[in-house]
Amino acid sequence: MTLRVPEPDRFRYENLSIEHRPYDQAEIDPDTDPWRYLADRFAEVTEDGADEIRRAVEVIAEAEGPLVFHCASGKDRTGLIAALVLTLLDVDDEQILADFALTELATDRLVADWHAAHPGRVLRWPGYGRAPVTVMELVLSDLTARYGSVTGYLTDRVGVRGTTAQALRDRLLTTGRD
Repeated sequence: MTLRVPEPDRFRYENLSIEHRPYDQAEIDPDTDPWRYLADRFAEVTEDGADEIRRAVEVIAEAEGPLVFHCASGKDRTGLIAALVLTLLDVDDEQILADFALTELATDRLVADWHAAHPGRVLRWPGYGRAPVTVMELVLSDLTARYGSVTGYLTDRVGVRGTTAQALRDRLLTTGRD
């Protein structure tokens, strides 16, 4: 295995796979409502991956330097963690959705990368690589319906403590005086 990170011993790496029921987006039936389908996959992740989500939030809150979190394409799982962290920072839903929607800019690249990695396969689902704001709207709405709020999900289901949320705010927010 070749590491692409210079001086890897200087870094701490944690593999926190929040997805426990993988699926192949390329094989989604083109007649399926793609945004509800993806929101339902996110719901599986929020339930199955609660322990890993808590740990990811803790790692972000406790980091002593720069930090990167990612998944295979930086879209679904990364977008979910980003939305949850932004929620803990009291960012309003409109901004969280706008942040998630920026991922749409990578769709052409994700599709091209898929074709390069899977020569001879047919990409069945026309929504592959997409990250429309509708998906995250559904996810936030579903969590609110089930837990009273996204913050309720994070405290009640995931187990994020107030001290962790405060450490996250201390680490990532400035007061405007800095």
